[in-house]
Amino acid sequence: MEKRTAVNLVEKYVEAYNAFDIDGMLLLLHEEVVFRNISNGVVNAETKGKEAFRELAGQSKKLFSQRCQTITEVNFADDRLEAEIDYEGTLAADLPNGLKAGEKITLKGKSVFEIEDGKVLLIEDYS
Repeated sequence: MEKRTAVNLVEKYVEAYNAFDIDGMLLLLHEEVVFRNISNGVVNAETKGKEAFRELAGQSKKLFSQRCQTITEVNFADDRLEAEIDYEGTLAADLPNGLKAGEKITLKGKSVFEIEDGKVLLIEDYS
C-alpha cells in the first residue's frame, strides 16, 4: 500500500477513535485484526478479530467522557506504520488503580499499524 494511503487510513481510524465511533473504527479494520495495548513493556489487553475488538472498544468507551489521540509524527519501518501519539482523556468512571472520574490522563506513546488488503490488520499501542 502506498504510504500516503496508509497514513490516510490511520488518520481516519484516529478520527473515529476520538469521536467514540466504534462502527467507524470497525469499517477500517481487517476481519482478523489483532489489537494489543502494551504499557511499560507488558501486554495488558489483546484482542483477535473484529468482534473481540468491538467488545473491548465498547468497554473502553465507557471509561472516558472525552479522549483525543493526536498523531505527532509518522514513520515507516518494514511493512509497519509507526505513529507517535499524544494522548489526553478525561475519565468517566473511577478506575481500580485509584484514578477518579473527572481526572485527566495525558501521556505520550506510539501506535504501530500493519495494513493488509486496504484494512488495518494490526494495532499495537505502546505507552
